[in-house]
Amino acid sequence: MKPVNPISVSVDRLPSAPKALAGVGSDSVPTAVAPSGAKDGEGKIDNAPGFRGIKWNWDWVTRPLFGIALAAIVIAAIFGGPSWLALFGAVGSIAAAREWHRMVGERVFGPLFFIGSAVIVLSTLAQLWYPLGGSAWTVLISGAVFVAVVAALLGQRPLWQGFGPLYIGTTVLCLLLLRAQPSGAWIVVGMYLAIWATDTGALIVGNLAGGPRLWPELSPNKTWSGTLGAIAVAAVVEAVYVAVLGGQAVWAGLLGAAIAIVAHSGDLFESWVKRTFQRKDSGGLIPGHGGVLDRIDSTLFVAPALTLAVIVTGLSPMMGAHP
Repeated sequence: MKPVNPISVSVDRLPSAPKALAGVGSDSVPTAVAPSGAKDGEGKIDNAPGFRGIKWNWDWVTRPLFGIALAAIVIAAIFGGPSWLALFGAVGSIAAAREWHRMVGERVFGPLFFIGSAVIVLSTLAQLWYPLGGSAWTVLISGAVFVAVVAALLGQRPLWQGFGPLYIGTTVLCLLLLRAQPSGAWIVVGMYLAIWATDTGALIVGNLAGGPRLWPELSPNKTWSGTLGAIAVAAVVEAVYVAVLGGQAVWAGLLGAAIAIVAHSGDLFESWVKRTFQRKDSGGLIPGHGGVLDRIDSTLFVAPALTLAVIVTGLSPMMGAHP
């Protein structure tokens, strides 16, 4: 089946929503609420309901519990050293690759998944063992091309299948590059704090405030209030984090806001991919969070962007702090 243009997908063709929060978080379309810009019989513009639309759901329990557990594992891997971070990244990447290849059309545990996973793992090992050379990127790029060629021979959307290992593997390599910088562990932790603050701010503010939807055709439950709340919360969290470590809070706050914007872009990109292939979630491996790709969609954009800023422009994410 050919990919469907997500912008042209009508509401009645999308999967019905579970009993979830009405602001930000789920990408499904609430059956009782029309997208932003739609008008009811009285000609009123629809908005997300906000506080009055909040209903009890087990996600209120599973989401924070598993979120805290995952955060603890991530932080432990970061401070454990490059080898532990590489191991964590490789394991997570294999799970993410499984979801990606299945989402874009391959059967579960098909050959493209195994080849793509091998490419990511080999490029991760190359970056770990030979960090000063370009061997890791050579392995990743050539491996992604090989996946695309195999996919073409199998009639399995070569561009989508080949993009998966490149998309996921680039993030792992960038995390290792950031970890190798001076105060690298603190840089990576700060990045994740801003990402988590973005998700939390969007979820809480979006659900409490409601209001106009950000991009209803793409991600109907995201609101402008949630987006602005996410930027504000990420800015504050990053500013406090850097200030406590002795850096410049104002510049750190600006960095946190920038990370939130990039993180939101990653979230919207995955929403577009899921709409293209008519998927509600990338998977269901993590209770309360959906699939691995659903959990790391922001990181897949933020880590490469921050690495590029650090290496190319000389940005110091710690803003003068030397922990």
